[in-house]
Amino acid sequence: MQEDDVLMTRAAWLYYVGGLNQEATAKRLGTTRARVNKLLSDARDAGLVSITINPSNVGLLPVEEAIRTRYGLNFCICTPALRFDTPGKHDDALLAPFAFRAVGAAAASHLRRHLSETPRAVIGTGWGRTLEQMTLQMAGVSAPGARFISLMGSLTANSAYNPFEVVHSLARTSGGEGFFLPVPFIADTAEAREVLVSQQSVQHALSLAKAATMAYISLGELREDSLLRRQNMITAQELSELRECGAVGDTNGLFFNAAGAAVDHPLNHRTIGLGLEDLRKIPTVALVAGGSKIDAVRGFLASGIATGLVIDGDTALDLISVA
Repeated sequence: MQEDDVLMTRAAWLYYVGGLNQEATAKRLGTTRARVNKLLSDARDAGLVSITINPSNVGLLPVEEAIRTRYGLNFCICTPALRFDTPGKHDDALLAPFAFRAVGAAAASHLRRHLSETPRAVIGTGWGRTLEQMTLQMAGVSAPGARFISLMGSLTANSAYNPFEVVHSLARTSGGEGFFLPVPFIADTAEAREVLVSQQSVQHALSLAKAATMAYISLGELREDSLLRRQNMITAQELSELRECGAVGDTNGLFFNAAGAAVDHPLNHRTIGLGLEDLRKIPTVALVAGGSKIDAVRGFLASGIATGLVIDGDTALDLISVA
């Protein structure tokens, strides 16, 4: 396995830094072009290679400005739209993987700038596939003075988009420090939540999170195939109840309605982490990837909490098309 990692690193260096094409890289390594192609793909997936694209010519600047103005944001970053040939007839399942990667890369670029401008940055993070992709695009960043803190408790399942893994990856890549809320994502009861939150270690972590110089959070949709349901973090009955309460989405397990206000549901009294009003007090960047999040992003932006938005181009076009 170690030999494979070494070969992957050498292939990435020869191709991206050395400027060799895949055929020449294969000859230098004594392997096949197909093998080099797989090694380069693995290097990107592992975060060994991060690709930055200058967004100045992607063609969605008017959309970015329209969204920024409409919702009172400090900035809006749109990735290129992919469905130019079939407007309104896109397959979200097909575009979603590209959207996650594109938004993750754009968010990583924003985070890189913040870390370079703020040597003692405190970065708050949520969870999800978009944030996972952001961590994979941080190769080569050095920020030893930065601190990364999860804004929510940890999931029970071990996955790359668990808040623990997101923080660990960012700290490891940058050389900074990682901090966590040593509690579960959702407590068993509201009473149990109060006991857990009262612990000194939890209070210390929450204080650090409230001092974040930038927070990156993702938004979730309320559908049966949402990540919350697929990971069994909420039940089908709870999903139905949340919809009946008027919920249109969540961020870090905080469920909100079309006006961006927290709904009155027991889950909102059991989730452990920074609340919506806490997020309002710190610079908060919402990451949105995929057309299924359209209701969630409308609701969250209506709250006025977000100071910035990173969104895939296709969803951005849908967002701005509704008056």
